[in-house]
Amino acid sequence: MSYGSSLSQSYRQAGRLVAKILKGAKPADLPFEQEDKFELVVNNKTTKALALKIPHAFLRYADEVIE
Repeated sequence: MSYGSSLSQSYRQAGRLVAKILKGAKPADLPFEQEDKFELVVNNKTTKALALKIPHAFLRYADEVIE
């Protein structure tokens, strides 16, 4: 299982910050931006190999389930 920020969202955010810097903004003047989207990914193959039972109600909330 992994719960963390979306990589694609992080890349977009980094791109926006780089664009601002290339347009002349000083890095020290840029505000701190926290991720607002997090993803839950469950590797079902690994849970089966470890003989773990993950409830279906929990899997329903996962953004991605790897079979």
